[in-house]
Amino acid sequence: MALSCGVSLTAASGWPFPQNRNTERVKPILKEFKPTLPSTKKWSVSQKQTLAFGPTKQYPITINNDASDSAGFAEKVQTFKHIWRKEGEEPIQGLAMIDAIQRLCIDYHFQEEIDSILTRQSMLLSTIHSDNNLYEVALRFRLLRQQGYHVSAGVFDNFKDNEGRFKQKLSGDIMGLVSLYEASQLSIRGEDVLDEAGDYSYQLLRSSLTHLDNNQARLVRNSLDHPHHKSLASFTAKYYFNDEPKGWISELQELAKTECERVQSQHQHEIVEILKWWKDLGLSTELRFARDQPLKWYMWSMACLTDPSLSEQRIELTKPVSMIYIIDDIFDVHGTLDELVCFTEVINRWDIAAAEQLPDYMKICFKALNNITDEISYKIYNKHGWNPDDSLRKAWASLCRAFLVEARWFASGKLPSGEEYLKNGIVSSGVHVVLVHIFFLLGQGLSKENEELISNFPPIISSTATILRLWDDLGSAKDENQDGHDGSYVECYLRENEGSSFEDARKQVVHMISDAWKQLNQECLSPNPFSSTFSKASLNIARMVPLMYDYDVNHRLPSLEEHMKSLFYENVSVKKEEKAHDSIL
Repeated sequence: MALSCGVSLTAASGWPFPQNRNTERVKPILKEFKPTLPSTKKWSVSQKQTLAFGPTKQYPITINNDASDSAGFAEKVQTFKHIWRKEGEEPIQGLAMIDAIQRLCIDYHFQEEIDSILTRQSMLLSTIHSDNNLYEVALRFRLLRQQGYHVSAGVFDNFKDNEGRFKQKLSGDIMGLVSLYEASQLSIRGEDVLDEAGDYSYQLLRSSLTHLDNNQARLVRNSLDHPHHKSLASFTAKYYFNDEPKGWISELQELAKTECERVQSQHQHEIVEILKWWKDLGLSTELRFARDQPLKWYMWSMACLTDPSLSEQRIELTKPVSMIYIIDDIFDVHGTLDELVCFTEVINRWDIAAAEQLPDYMKICFKALNNITDEISYKIYNKHGWNPDDSLRKAWASLCRAFLVEARWFASGKLPSGEEYLKNGIVSSGVHVVLVHIFFLLGQGLSKENEELISNFPPIISSTATILRLWDDLGSAKDENQDGHDGSYVECYLRENEGSSFEDARKQVVHMISDAWKQLNQECLSPNPFSSTFSKASLNIARMVPLMYDYDVNHRLPSLEEHMKSLFYENVSVKKEEKAHDSIL
């Protein structure tokens, strides 16, 4: 198929790296013509979900320039470190302080102290005699597992009776049960004791809500709904501000409030830069069928890379994230099957000459993708001395091939098996593209071996992608407006298991998500070929997924909207109705 276009994609000379790449920005090119989109009948149309607040222009960003000065904040950090050295001598107190610091999203300021305490705790595991304190044992286990230590789940055997069941006397230990439930979220495959611990503590805590006082009930409800390991700390931090702080927690809360204002201001500046880039790119005006949600796309970057020092990486990561959504819309809502085959072939070969034969809208998209990939590669090469161009292109090719497989399935009207669907859906989730970009943008652990490993879907990526794909399918299945062209694992399961109900399928998907989490937890334990920052980014994608795909009856994403407003537009405040974890903090 050959469709003529008036846009030239001929590579320009003079770009120092990569060689023979086009250095022009997309916007000037887009201004040269007004493309006429092909009128060929579409093979399918799928109504995409959008955030209820629509395009970003409806939510103007007001930058907070009143954040505390760096020198004053650094002094506060040092003041708390001094308090920590005095108060944290007792093992349980030191662990509680680490927990509070992590929950309040300021752990990156104390990583050296956290590493030191947890290293000592891991070395003393065999000599620590606190087997009867469920809260302490479970907290130590969770913090060490989160840090990558392969602590044995056998530490919980001491809380079982002679028949192998958790002791009845634990039912009244609310703080211990909360700690046990939180610890169970870090289980890996084969750890039956943690599965039992999670079920046991969940049932007891859920039934206890009717007779607990308000403070304890809030503590329990927040832990059950948002267990720390599987939640974004930036989203749940507000629940851990105490309106009557005492002792060291008072100093820590003040520090966290100041940091929250500083980080909010930084994010607002980043958003302004992203919005300018998106406007200059021109895709929102030239590809009107595609989504226009740069704020939502930036949320992925902000969730993945939480350290304030990674500002440049967050901005750069938002660019490929946006292209995943744009290309997804091309495949799902606009392209004919013949056009999609040609587009995929161009991406496979990364063939600028062949792109001349694409429809105008696809040519525009490829032009943007080519420029973004080249610019990111150039920045990575300048900063880390490594050329990721080939790996990035291969990741995009894999994504488009997976999109095309789905297009062919649903154009033919034939559903694949559940196994086939999920294997392809892991790729089409876009997680691999995102994490490959993160790996190179971080510049940590760059080697030929790791480059090959990251390109071949290691388990740390495939497990994260499985969580996203299955969560997405659950959200789509609940949405009655979906026309079915996207397909889902739920749909495949119901077809393969005649007589099964939606609830049966939902339970199966929830079980598979739980299993994928276990694999992800395993991959984040040491030794790990990837950096801790990369591992945390993988975890954060999985943590972000429920916010991105939990649609309500009005087809909105209320949790995501709440999170965005609290991060970008609201000041930190302590609300009595949100108080929780009083006993911990």
